[in-house]
Amino acid sequence: MHVAVVACGDRLEEALTVIKSAVLFSLKKIKFHIFAEDRLTPQFSKTLSRWPRFVTAKFLYDLHPITFSVGSTDEWKKLFKPCAAQRLFFPGILKDVDSLLYVDTDVLFLRPVDDIWGLLKSFNGTQLAAMGTEPDYLLGWYRNKARHPFYGVSGLNSGVMLMNLTRIRRTMFKNDLSADSLSWEDILQPLYQKYKKYIQWGDQDLLNIIFHYNPERLFLLPCQWNYRSDHCSNGNFCQGAEEEGVSILHGNRHVFHSSMKPAFRVVYEAMRDFPIWDKTVQSLFCHMKTKLLRTAKTKCGRTPQVFLKQIEKRTRKVLQVYRIRCMRPHHKDKRLL
Repeated sequence: MHVAVVACGDRLEEALTVIKSAVLFSLKKIKFHIFAEDRLTPQFSKTLSRWPRFVTAKFLYDLHPITFSVGSTDEWKKLFKPCAAQRLFFPGILKDVDSLLYVDTDVLFLRPVDDIWGLLKSFNGTQLAAMGTEPDYLLGWYRNKARHPFYGVSGLNSGVMLMNLTRIRRTMFKNDLSADSLSWEDILQPLYQKYKKYIQWGDQDLLNIIFHYNPERLFLLPCQWNYRSDHCSNGNFCQGAEEEGVSILHGNRHVFHSSMKPAFRVVYEAMRDFPIWDKTVQSLFCHMKTKLLRTAKTKCGRTPQVFLKQIEKRTRKVLQVYRIRCMRPHHKDKRLL
């Protein structure tokens, strides 16, 4: 399973935390592709090399420089979040990789990567990528403010993107640039030049434009695979999370570090502070549950079970067999993040 993250600016801690969450729950081995600024590369190597052997045996990783194959590097790098546009160039950079899961650094796995990786088998003969939509409500940004084409009624969120890179490299995409279909590499720069005055969310907007004209190429991810504060702030806009629990938690708009959405923040902090040398995850579950219950009067915290359900599945047997009770949470120790 190949997973990509991109880290620039102050995203080192988040990137290490999402890697930790992927390793904690996954069953098969993962190959991480870490795209990072030069100054961050040694810090990734130093931290990951200090993780215990029983953890590092579960994954491999490659460190890649930030690279844009066409256009201005400075423009692409600053398009939205620092370096986020890197994801647009994976098909041309990772030429030997067949399929890839990209996640933003402000994401947490609460369920094995294996499960979302398995959705590749659900792609039909034309589909080559999977993303979730923005919640479909009247105040949605795309339906009210977008000045460019976008996917469907509410637009796509690209924080979690599952890609069949082989199909992307082989496909010609319909567009509004010319009468002819264009390859992925050929479409990015002219599309950006046409719409750069109108795009608000950078590379995500470009992906929306591409899949607006090529909707048959997209597999829609269920909302629990890209669960954001939009899904719970103004009502319940993700029935899948209510039924199954959150599979991937996305702390976009900085909610992992803000007091505005305390439920998201405590889940992130519990994962960040979980000792990587701990061989079980029941203490993570207990710590997270304790903190979440304190957010029960907030909009997203009123249903704490959506955040806990998937982790509880993986700890229930341990908790029952050993009669472990959720007591005092462990002390914070970030030495081996």
